[in-house]
Amino acid sequence: MRLRRKNVENDLPEVTDGMDETHEDAGTPAAAAAGPLDVADLDPAATYIDLGSLLFVPGPDLELRLQVEEDTGEVVSVLLVADEGVLETRAFASSRGGDLWAEARTEIAADTVQRGGTAVEAEGPFGTELHCEVPVVDAQGTELVQPSRVIGYTGPRWFLRATIAGRPAKDPAYAVPFEEAIRTMAVRRGHEAMAPGEALPLRLPPEARPQAAE
Repeated sequence: MRLRRKNVENDLPEVTDGMDETHEDAGTPAAAAAGPLDVADLDPAATYIDLGSLLFVPGPDLELRLQVEEDTGEVVSVLLVADEGVLETRAFASSRGGDLWAEARTEIAADTVQRGGTAVEAEGPFGTELHCEVPVVDAQGTELVQPSRVIGYTGPRWFLRATIAGRPAKDPAYAVPFEEAIRTMAVRRGHEAMAPGEALPLRLPPEARPQAAE
């Protein structure tokens, strides 16, 4: 599946997390069996790709890329890509006891319908999901229907939105590595005061940043 985006994408090396943050409340049980996790619940023996507010366990089946704003160089979202599907993720600040996902589902459904598509709520492994289908045109000008699963998960003062698009949105077997990536990823909320719904900052690891020529 070809992704037609204006932003550039960068491959990343593996780095380990310092794991110096602790829980700020009891919103997520320690060592949660089903992720995504809070940064305080990371496996200290595992290796993570540290992107600031999001941390990932490297996997052999998905290629990790970043969506970067061309004008500013700001990282705006993380992509995990396979031949016939993609997982896009972003984390946001949330208030204690807040439910950003209920509000987001309503907005996403309305936008999908406005674009001529359909949006239906369904129960999935991470709770209530939004299953969408939107008409699109591919690079050859062929009209297609783009399926997606939009997943929302609320943690301790953070909210994660994950969108699985393409074949894994319809094929449960093909979706397995995408769902495993969601279960093992972690969110670092940080201690800064942020408004609910404000995107948590992403960053390139130092090894992936362009170096000035000597």
